[in-house]
Amino acid sequence: MIFTLHIWRQKTTDISGDFVTYQVDNIDDDTSFLEMLDQLNEQLITKGEDCIVFDYDCREGICGACSLVINGHPHGEKSATTTCQLYMREYKNQTELWVEPWRASSFPVIKDLTVDRSSFDRIIQSGGYVSVHTGLAPEANNTLVEKHASDEAFNAATCIGCGACVAVCPNASASLFVSAKISHLALLPQGEIENENRSRRMIKKMGDEGFGSCSNHRHCERVCPKGISLQNITRMNRILG
Repeated sequence: MIFTLHIWRQKTTDISGDFVTYQVDNIDDDTSFLEMLDQLNEQLITKGEDCIVFDYDCREGICGACSLVINGHPHGEKSATTTCQLYMREYKNQTELWVEPWRASSFPVIKDLTVDRSSFDRIIQSGGYVSVHTGLAPEANNTLVEKHASDEAFNAATCIGCGACVAVCPNASASLFVSAKISHLALLPQGEIENENRSRRMIKKMGDEGFGSCSNHRHCERVCPKGISLQNITRMNRILG
């Protein structure tokens, strides 16, 4: 397969960027999207040109680093999938692709397709820690947790913090991410005691970092690669009363 790629190039945060057009040939159906970018970078290296910078780590849909918008869709159009899990066979009928980074002022572009998502780390840090004294490691089965609560806590904990919810939101809200992080502790006995204070600190920090507020467009739930539910936002709002 042959693809025409319009890729966002930007040298630094302070310098404005633009799309640059490239062509890649002989792309196999089973080539992943990131492997296709690797092939393009090999071509650029051969020509003595600057490589395209993009972020990745696990390439298994676990770390959330592969933050790309493809043809206007964070992580591409395929549901419940991160960019690194995409294969070029998904685009056999779309030979022209536009690839850009997350678009949010709270995620400044570092270079090309890589953005700084450390604002998420600061939100997590603002929540503090669970200060319940546990002594020695307790027997896991001694603390009873309702099945529904444990399932919901596990589902919320699957959030990988990729930022797709922010990238797709018209308000650049991080409410889905923050509510997932609040929920997975709020639903468990160990995190319940400090729940309200933790939630207030994290939500305040979200605003301080420049993220917008949720206005129920519901796009975030649709593009989330882990299917994080909007029920977490409802739970977060209920905690705050």
